[in-house]
Amino acid sequence: MFETLRNAWKIEDLRKKILYTLMILVIFRIGSVIPAPYLDPSAVQSMIGSGGNLLGYLDVLTGGSFSNATVLALSISPYITSSIVIQLLSIAIPALERLAKEGADGRKKLNKITRYTTVGLALIQGIAYYFMFRNMHAVTYRDGFSGVFAAIVIVSVLVAGASVVVWLGECINEKGIGNGISMILFAGIISRGPDTVARMVAYLQLGIQGETKYLFFVPLIIVIFVALIMFIVVMNNAERRIPVQYAKRMVGRKMYGGQSTHIPIKVSMSGVMPIIFASSLLSIPGTIKGFVDPNATTTLGKVLGWFDYNRLPYAIIYFILIIAFNYFYVAVQYNPLEISNNLRKNNGTIPGYRPGKPTSDFIARVISKVTLLGALFLGAIAILPIIIGMVTNMNIALGGTTIIIVVGVALDTVRQLESQMMMRHYKGFLE
Repeated sequence: MFETLRNAWKIEDLRKKILYTLMILVIFRIGSVIPAPYLDPSAVQSMIGSGGNLLGYLDVLTGGSFSNATVLALSISPYITSSIVIQLLSIAIPALERLAKEGADGRKKLNKITRYTTVGLALIQGIAYYFMFRNMHAVTYRDGFSGVFAAIVIVSVLVAGASVVVWLGECINEKGIGNGISMILFAGIISRGPDTVARMVAYLQLGIQGETKYLFFVPLIIVIFVALIMFIVVMNNAERRIPVQYAKRMVGRKMYGGQSTHIPIKVSMSGVMPIIFASSLLSIPGTIKGFVDPNATTTLGKVLGWFDYNRLPYAIIYFILIIAFNYFYVAVQYNPLEISNNLRKNNGTIPGYRPGKPTSDFIARVISKVTLLGALFLGAIAILPIIIGMVTNMNIALGGTTIIIVVGVALDTVRQLESQMMMRHYKGFLE
């Protein structure tokens, strides 16, 4: 990775793209520390608490901007929600499905629809969060004309901040390196790194002062963290290859086909989306608990207590939901019957299976097995920090979602750099 960055830095146009991307990320981080007017950051931080609720999850995605009540408090969360909604609707609505299959022009129209949806969702979230801030006494002015003016300003700032983040991401897509939204999400997560390091140093100090267990747990967590990164890299590159043989055919005087290739089925084909779905769903009970604050002895208090982030029932339900959402997301993205029909149209066959239903059944079985392996991988990565926290009684702030996002974005960015360097060093047919 470092060698790729060093080689890319030597190429002038790539160096300009890297510097442009860094400049956009610096602008994003500057906006992440500008406080939003009429909001009290200390009150917002007390609302978030120790995590395990929707606000804590949102704070992770925004890189701490939400807990600090900045102008970019919503960050990319409306865009992520909008992308998921449009992606699912493109399967249910024929008009959107046609746009998705029209190539570059269709994708431009879908991106435009996604941007408009992002603004609408940001407006809805901004209004909802304003009332939540108001109920929790995090708004400076709440009554009279001052309260109305403060409400308009707060909602407008939150919507504008979300729109600016989307615009910064598109700037990276056009003139920078990597996927813009992913790079912004990457920068927000990485910005929380110093807090994690400071927390580890604090645990080491406790170990020196007499809590000897931390002298063992902290190095163990660091080793597990490094091993986790290596495992994620291996699983991101792992794939099951289905062999395909294309028959020869005559077109005029030329012979086409006859080559052998394969269909790659990636193990982590759904990426981090199942974890995001499961985290969002499980964070709702924690958020309700924060608003209602029920007695732990009541039925409601006991039920909501099952969804505490540091308890075993939460980890079990979390693991099951990740597997379920992984199967759902893969079923939405991959259609074995369509793959089989495309192979038959192009005179392609899988050795040992007749075209048509036998081929689609075989592809469905392969996808099901690979999906199970990928779901178990995602579930293990997601609940491992929870189990470590339960065993060590340490708040390590090391989420499986953040690790997968950081590693995945880094790998994708390096691949883009390598592909662009390969294009620039291509000698051509004459040499």
